[in-house]
Amino acid sequence: MYYWAPDVIKVKDRFLLYYSVSSFGKNRSVIGLASNPTLDPAASDFNWRDDGPVISSDRTNNFNAIDPALVKDQDGHLWMAFGSFWSGIKIIELDPTTGKRVAPDSPISSLARSQTIEAPYIYFHDEYYYLFVNWGYCCRGTNSTYNIRVGRSQKITGPYLDQSGQDMAQGGGTLFLQTEGAAIGPGHAGILHDADHYWFSMHFYDGTDRGTSKLSIRPLVWESTGWPAIQPFP
Repeated sequence: MYYWAPDVIKVKDRFLLYYSVSSFGKNRSVIGLASNPTLDPAASDFNWRDDGPVISSDRTNNFNAIDPALVKDQDGHLWMAFGSFWSGIKIIELDPTTGKRVAPDSPISSLARSQTIEAPYIYFHDEYYYLFVNWGYCCRGTNSTYNIRVGRSQKITGPYLDQSGQDMAQGGGTLFLQTEGAAIGPGHAGILHDADHYWFSMHFYDGTDRGTSKLSIRPLVWESTGWPAIQPFP
């Protein structure tokens, strides 16, 4: 079993760290939670507490419990998108006090589906929630086929439609970023809003460095249609 794809969000006075525990290509997986009152390792109260599993999957499930992506909706509710392959990307509501699922049998909503899909990320801008996902295969160096797709919805639980109006749960997804030159297989989107600027982060495989995995952070703009756009790789 391996650990990967963490995401951190601050809720009230705690930092909540969600992470994947799984084996590559299998859905015997779990998303775990650890919490800490501070991110300063020099602080006297710095301590990562193991808060246990949030959601798990196995061969009896049609989803894969990896790649957590945390987001608060416009009403302040806490949600976690997740998923990889199988039946696609899901979302569940979390209790902000515990960081866990609001109930053991709370709804699991489907957001997006494709033959190869994972690594969700949700970002709210103006009137819409934007869902970014990856199609293709990662982790193969210069042979990676990752590309980033996007759709949007006015409800956090969807439906998320692409620019042509196709539902991402039915295979839709507008191409946002793909391999360009030596920047191969961009994946796992993230957005930072800093003052008047937006920044988009992703990892990619560097074709000029034997396919080494690297991080890229690039300016992001919002077009007049409301859709996001990123500067191309040089």
